[in-house]
Amino acid sequence: MKFGLIGEKLPHSYSKEIFETVLGYPRYDLIELKPEELPSFFQSFNYDGINVTVPYKTAVIPYLDELDETARAIGAVNTVWKENGKLCGTNTDFYGLRALLTRNGIDLAGKTVLILGTGGTSKTAKVVCESLGAKEVLRVSRTKRESAISYAEAEKIPAQWILNTTPVGMFPNTGASPIDLTGFHSLEGVVDVIYNPLRTELVRQAKSLGLCAVSGLSMLAAQAIASEQFFLKQEKNESERAARAEKTYRALRNRKENLVLIGMPAVGKTTVGKLLAEKTGRQFYDTDTELEKTIGSIPEYINRHGEAQFRERETEMIQKLCESVRGGVIATGGGAVLREENVRTLGENGILFWLHRDAEAALLSDSRPLSSNIEQWQKLYLARKSCYQKAADFCVFGYQNPEAAVATILEDNLKW
Repeated sequence: MKFGLIGEKLPHSYSKEIFETVLGYPRYDLIELKPEELPSFFQSFNYDGINVTVPYKTAVIPYLDELDETARAIGAVNTVWKENGKLCGTNTDFYGLRALLTRNGIDLAGKTVLILGTGGTSKTAKVVCESLGAKEVLRVSRTKRESAISYAEAEKIPAQWILNTTPVGMFPNTGASPIDLTGFHSLEGVVDVIYNPLRTELVRQAKSLGLCAVSGLSMLAAQAIASEQFFLKQEKNESERAARAEKTYRALRNRKENLVLIGMPAVGKTTVGKLLAEKTGRQFYDTDTELEKTIGSIPEYINRHGEAQFRERETEMIQKLCESVRGGVIATGGGAVLREENVRTLGENGILFWLHRDAEAALLSDSRPLSSNIEQWQKLYLARKSCYQKAADFCVFGYQNPEAAVATILEDNLKW
């Protein structure tokens, strides 16, 4: 059997990995099509089933023979399959988004929701929000139109939730955000359907403001499992489908999300990181070790060139490392989080664990030029403490040994 995904640009997609590696399908193709290629693709359609992503969720409808009730209500299709010689369409994004909201305990009843974007996914999001009892659902476009308000108008709406369906911030153009959240004083949280990176700039800003912030990976997993039912013509009850979606989400997250250790020098990040990697079957990376491959001894480099130039080289290396590493364990240098750009890079596809120990428990040595004795260490800690607090997703506090630290990290990771 032959399955795949169509879209205009697919470098961000994890669908092939979900179906082939996680779900065990023998073949799942990523098919990039230009708009003018859609007619010929459907005229010679030779797949048992396909998923559809931007910008074709509405454009594919004229080529289909039948739409189910969900697709008709939404006006967008993300799943196509063959049945009795006909091409049929549905929208499993509805189930995927609803599952994401439910999984994260997000209650939209009586709330005002802004949906950023006006494409096929935004249509799905509007129907989902309305089905969950939202009081008002407004779609937001770069220019005002009959079915959407402008971003300037949106900033005046006392919305409780913002749901992003635009591609702004998606790989490879990470670091951008479709909207600034600082003016939304009634906001409770943000949902971003983007899953690559795992945490967009929009999600990161929401988190920094103390808001609920959820990205789209669990939606991707849930909609894939729902698509599978149509592809294979299998019936599963709701609990079976939810369990399979959760298992798929966990498997994919383990493959894509790094476990990042931050904290002061000499607290055991490397030791803990190696043990964590061993217990989880992940690859281990130490940013200081990686950096020494290009600049040589770090103490000698700092003595020759100064700390500022060292930080430049460190930032370059972290950026390069995070472009290639997924599903690894990364132990960082003590000052890596001093730069916000490093925190953003590490946090896009990583959970940051702050290993916190008292100075008396630190393994100090002369090889650490910035913290070779307890007085230096304590002074450095006071200067950096707020950076660690701001950057960390979790704090591993006062652990007695590496095994205890790893146990805490694995327990916290399950909560994420």
